[in-house]
Amino acid sequence: MNPFSSGTRLRDMIRAIRACKTAAEERAVVRKECAAIRASINENDQEYRHRNLAKLMFIHMLGYPTHFGQMECLKLIASAGFPEKRIGYLGLMLLLDERQEVLMLVTNSLKQDLNHTNQYIVGLALCALGNICSAEMARDLAPEVERLLQFRDPNIRKKAALCSIRIIKKVPDLAENFINPAAALLKEKHHGVLITGVQLCTDLCKVSSEALEHFRKKCTEVLVKTLKDVANSPYAPEYDVGGITDPFLHIRLLRFLRVLGQGDADASDSMNDILAQVATKTESNKNAGNAILYECVETIMSIEDNGGLRVLAINILGRFLANRDNNIRYVALNMLMKAISVDAQAVQRHRATILECVKDSDASIRKRALELVYLLINESNVKPLTKELIDYLEVSDQEFKGDLTAKICSIVEKFSPEKIWYIDQMLKVLSEAGNFVKDEVCHALIVVISNAPDLHGYTVRALYKAFQASSEQESLVRVAVWCIGEYGDMLVKNVGMLDVEDPITVTESDAVDVAEITIKRHTSDLTTKAMALIALLKLSSRFPSCSERIRDIIVQQKGSLVLELQQRSLEFNSILEKHRNIRSALVERMPVLDEATFSGRRAGSVPTTLSPSTMASVKVPNGVVKSAAAPLVDLLDLTSDDAPAPSSSSGDFLNDILGVDLSPASAHSGASQAAKNGTDVLMDILSLGTPPAQSSSSTPDIFSLSQNQKSPVASLDGLSTSSPVSARAASSQAASSIIDLLDGLGPSPPAPENNGPAYPSVVAFESSSLRVMFDFLKSPGNPQITVIKATFTNLSSNVYADFVFQAAVPKFLQLHLDPASGNTLPANSSGTVTQTLRVTNSQHGKKSLVMRIRIAYKINGKDVLEEGQINNFPREL
Repeated sequence: MNPFSSGTRLRDMIRAIRACKTAAEERAVVRKECAAIRASINENDQEYRHRNLAKLMFIHMLGYPTHFGQMECLKLIASAGFPEKRIGYLGLMLLLDERQEVLMLVTNSLKQDLNHTNQYIVGLALCALGNICSAEMARDLAPEVERLLQFRDPNIRKKAALCSIRIIKKVPDLAENFINPAAALLKEKHHGVLITGVQLCTDLCKVSSEALEHFRKKCTEVLVKTLKDVANSPYAPEYDVGGITDPFLHIRLLRFLRVLGQGDADASDSMNDILAQVATKTESNKNAGNAILYECVETIMSIEDNGGLRVLAINILGRFLANRDNNIRYVALNMLMKAISVDAQAVQRHRATILECVKDSDASIRKRALELVYLLINESNVKPLTKELIDYLEVSDQEFKGDLTAKICSIVEKFSPEKIWYIDQMLKVLSEAGNFVKDEVCHALIVVISNAPDLHGYTVRALYKAFQASSEQESLVRVAVWCIGEYGDMLVKNVGMLDVEDPITVTESDAVDVAEITIKRHTSDLTTKAMALIALLKLSSRFPSCSERIRDIIVQQKGSLVLELQQRSLEFNSILEKHRNIRSALVERMPVLDEATFSGRRAGSVPTTLSPSTMASVKVPNGVVKSAAAPLVDLLDLTSDDAPAPSSSSGDFLNDILGVDLSPASAHSGASQAAKNGTDVLMDILSLGTPPAQSSSSTPDIFSLSQNQKSPVASLDGLSTSSPVSARAASSQAASSIIDLLDGLGPSPPAPENNGPAYPSVVAFESSSLRVMFDFLKSPGNPQITVIKATFTNLSSNVYADFVFQAAVPKFLQLHLDPASGNTLPANSSGTVTQTLRVTNSQHGKKSLVMRIRIAYKINGKDVLEEGQINNFPREL
């Protein structure tokens, strides 16, 4: 016989394929076999049709295309015999899926087989329908499946229940037809039918609220009785798994009870006793018993409140944590993380066991236990738990130190009761795992240190000692260098000694040694060396006797291959040699950094709308609660839900500049306001330093601030990266300026053009002391440009001196401010100040104008600041 004819047996083809040495040989064998099968299909060979389909199924499992044999499945299904139908249905389930149109041709055959007198053929049809049923087939064949739920044979009822699950998932509208037949299955004695019936009822509850209410009222007692019978049943070898009767049915019943009891107090009360019985009587030394206990715990935690049961459930989880099986401990930790929101006190009793899991050899358990410990910590237990974690940090694996360090730092910052404890714990972490500490954590520590003047001496001495012991930890070196640069004189003079510390002797030369060692250490990165150079510059003023040595160290960096260090060396050397008269002023101690602002910046993005009554507060590390910074509104698209949120760095930077709530809900007459005192407005802005860089080009640059040199409203576009629109606008303005310079060479002056349509004046801003009116002009030839004339009126009886107006707009707008007509605003509306604004809207017709304004002036020498948001511009602008 030809080895590749349709008469070849399946086992011979499998043997030939397995004998292939290379993939090319295998492809050749499969190609010849497929050619023979195609020839047999074309000849309509009925004798070997079932054999050909069996071969195609094996070829399909190897990953080769077999679509040409799909119609053979339908022909075999239409055959009268059981063997042919069996191969046909098996091929149907393997070679086709519900998305293929050819499947519609089999619906009629399925309907006939579901009504067949042979129960085995009925079983084949149910099995196929349960695997590949589409929504259209479900609607057509649902009545037959519903009828078969009451069939005499339990195997058919079981398959009909499984098929019904797929039907209701495909067409949830059919769920109501299966409610009563499914409820009848809950009274079955046959475990196979009962377990499928329970699963069908569970899925019905998920897709139909009517089914859920029906089962709660009619079936809860039946289920409780069934679970009690199963739990108390004697040994049954056909259902026994590890000495426990049918754990699979146990679990299905517990899951169904969980669905019924969730949100219903009456149903929960009726199942409390049986849940307590299952939780106490189930053996926990076998895997099957642990599976039942886990489901029981999950059910107890999901149904309505019962304190005693929940304590029992959490105690079971505590026993799971002592199990030697890693899988059981992991699921217990997962469940405890859910339980902590329900009964934190009960979980706290297992704190010691959870801490031991942090030290486990399994990485997954360590990480999950660490997350759980983080959730367990509060103000009352933060000190002992932090001590345990830091002690373990000393001996933990290198790959786990990163996660452990991050959690410890977060815990210390969040729950620190006092600053000295915060500083002590952070120094321990820096000493043990400083290379794993992130930069923002070091910055936060520096902020806290700067805000604790009574601890400056203690901190710099502790850091000096830590540096001597752990100079290889990069983050520790940075903080130590910064503190020695700021408070080196306190280190040498032992200023601010506390009772808990021992005095140490440090000379000025010793303090300079720290910076010198840092610069010369090959493992120090650029940031650390740059900080060390700054520290040396500061120490040159604090330690005059070491100024020559310091200058020599700084000069050595003139030849550095790193441009940044080379530049700093040259500049600092110039300060030391040529500008000694201003050196002391340049290297004064850093001003105290605002903890609340820094904490808000690190917190990340905040909701766009937040009422003052619900505004969260920020707890800074010293335990003092301060009000959180006001949230920012993304002015790029005030109504878009899918617009990217501004990065926390850019948002906080703007918040530092404006310091106001940008919530759109605060507008009454088109503006919101908040008067506050300030020193000098321009200094307030410029003292912020360079803004953080954008994390990516897609991060929206929320505002571009404009400010004129004459009226302190000079352009601050340099704060952010210019957009292409900005570049084009700037280039066009430059070209216009050149033409103005070549006045005689240009064309004759154009005739005066029409100013375009008139727009009503609007009250842009009004408070008890100030009114701002906007008048609009627009050229018909360039609708994107709007000229705004702002008129300021003083409503109070005091004269406003040093009057300054500032404005900020979103990125899609370009803003240019002309100088104001004056900087003094007369009292009692007896005079006005005017200023012209030119706004270019690159999204004209799509987005309306919107603007933030800031007005500063002085009353009798006292600074006053008023701010607001303008969003009542005419829509045509």
